[in-house]
Amino acid sequence: MGNGKYGSVKSHSDPGPGDGGKTGLWRVLRPVIDLEKCIPAKTDKMACFNCWVYCPDGVITKTIQPVIDYEYCKGCGICAEECPAKAITMIEESDFKNEGE
Repeated sequence: MGNGKYGSVKSHSDPGPGDGGKTGLWRVLRPVIDLEKCIPAKTDKMACFNCWVYCPDGVITKTIQPVIDYEYCKGCGICAEECPAKAITMIEESDFKNEGE
């Protein structure tokens, strides 16, 4: 997870085997954060974090430069919907597999 200036702060729950395991393989769309638009990354302040608040799987860190744990992210798109800066775009997962990711 990210270690921004303020350390790594995560949501109240941790993803893991008890929560269904590594479910990132289910994903069809991958959320990608544009750090040029992201309010915490752009302002270097602990502000906004709607993505962290609304993520149902708790896979986004509350760090300056939020980080998404793609091993557990199911690609639901709630983070993108709730981002007031429209800094998160849902990208076809197949675009990343073609790049060897």
